[in-house]
Amino acid sequence: MAFTPAKWPRKLRSQEWYGGNSRDTIYHRGWLKNQGYPNDLFDGRPVIGIMNTWSELTPCNGHLNELAQKVKAGIWEAGGFPVEVPVFSASENTFRPTAMMYRNLAAMAVEEAMRGQPIDGAVLMVGCDKTTPSLLMAAASTNLPSIVVTGGPMLNGWFRNERVGSGTHLWKFSEAVKAGEMTQDEFLEAEQAMSRSTGTCNTMGTASTMASMAEALGMALSGNAAIPAVDSRRRVMAQLTGRRIVQMVKDDLKPSDIMTKQAFENAIRTNGAIGGSTNAVIHMLAMAGRVGIDLTLDDWDRCGRDVATIVNLMPSGKYLMEEFFYAGGLPVVLKHLGEAGKLHKDALTVSGTTVWDEVKDAKNWNEDVILPLEKALTQQGGIAVLRGNLAPNGAVLKPSAASPALMKHRGRAVVFEDIDDYKARINDDALDIDETCVMVLKNCGPKGYPGMAEVGNMGLPPKVLKKGITDMIRISDARMSGTAYGTVILHTSPEAAAGGPLAVVKNGDIIEVDVEARRLHLEISEAELNDRLSAWKPLHERPQSGYAKLFQDSVEGADTGADFDFLKGCRGAPVGRDSH
Repeated sequence: MAFTPAKWPRKLRSQEWYGGNSRDTIYHRGWLKNQGYPNDLFDGRPVIGIMNTWSELTPCNGHLNELAQKVKAGIWEAGGFPVEVPVFSASENTFRPTAMMYRNLAAMAVEEAMRGQPIDGAVLMVGCDKTTPSLLMAAASTNLPSIVVTGGPMLNGWFRNERVGSGTHLWKFSEAVKAGEMTQDEFLEAEQAMSRSTGTCNTMGTASTMASMAEALGMALSGNAAIPAVDSRRRVMAQLTGRRIVQMVKDDLKPSDIMTKQAFENAIRTNGAIGGSTNAVIHMLAMAGRVGIDLTLDDWDRCGRDVATIVNLMPSGKYLMEEFFYAGGLPVVLKHLGEAGKLHKDALTVSGTTVWDEVKDAKNWNEDVILPLEKALTQQGGIAVLRGNLAPNGAVLKPSAASPALMKHRGRAVVFEDIDDYKARINDDALDIDETCVMVLKNCGPKGYPGMAEVGNMGLPPKVLKKGITDMIRISDARMSGTAYGTVILHTSPEAAAGGPLAVVKNGDIIEVDVEARRLHLEISEAELNDRLSAWKPLHERPQSGYAKLFQDSVEGADTGADFDFLKGCRGAPVGRDSH
């Protein structure tokens, strides 16, 4: 049946460009027709922007061009007009100094692409760590109907009959080489087994965590997060997503309708249940800031503290994303949270129904992968938010990846002034350090690195590793990969480069960590701390030009999401003047 504008309850935004017969609309319409589009595509049907983060330098997203074709098919089937729009793609494994430095740039670029072009709704095609939050931040800012489809995780890695988790085993094997337990040749052989298909990390790293966060928030179709990249059901999900966005435009179902405070609380509790990445804290705070939701570190601690980690995946557990999908995926986790009274069941999703309607019939097909509550990896998962004179604005730790014996500890600080200092000294057997010490890394926060690199999970010194020690307390203003593990305290705020207390920690200072009491304390007097802070000077000069200057001038602290101060809030997507 022919599509007619009368089916739509209101004039679509794209008709400001393409509707009517004025000089300006003929200008816009005529140029687009050079691609062979017939007249009736401009008759008032919704134009859907497929915001595609495909790039050959973003390996995790390298298959999104193929997936986009399925999205297009779904949009055509539902009566929409799909247009594929390549957008900024911040690759975790190629961008220097760190992909996190470009998350805000990507969000700003995508926001303006959505605001300044004739689209009525958007499909956000994401995968690699920063692409998911950056596009969700953009969608929250423009508030156009939007839906997420992720690229999916790669297949399990295998090396000598052992599961190889991307990222997790990179750190594990690297430490084994330093400890003399693995040869360099064996490490190189294992490299070939780490990434054997297209897709994102197969652990519960940041990519899989953020895919889960998108689903838990209600911004992706139910079941989207865990489908492997190469599974045919991933392509089906893409096509269904294409169909769904057309109806979302018709219903005017916007991010602000879905990304509510209740939805964020659902996602926080989900993060605890899956043993998700600490990076989710920063990204979710930034996303909430864009949509205008008051979300804080205290919400993370309050909502996640009594949530058990029941997903037995690396780096916290044993399995990988492939098994998680076969076991039933995220819908099983959300159902468990609902049955435990830890889910806002009436939160709306992009499906147009509630989250509970989507998951109430989910089945757990493998209780060794998605564990019963009594067999949880830890009864208190979530993210622990520590405070004290060393972190007045907070620091975070992931209990499910930490060593229980180190959750309450008092030790001597061994201080590294920046990442270069760490690299220069860590392998020196003369370094005065043992397993009882607390490793402290400074100047790696949002302003300090700059960009806040994933260096917080500092490798242990070889002299300690050779004793068979595999974990020590590490404190920094940096981030760590979601694939990493250990008793690692991160995001210490204010950061060292902004003159936070971390900046004035000295070698030999005693630091007390008490995770249960949520305490992070530098054992010096208040007067001594104030004297040190008064005498403090920045370690590095600030950049004087370019994006690096904009970044350091405008980036906020990790405790509020490390977004740019001028990008907070939902600005909408009004149609501007046409000067043609």
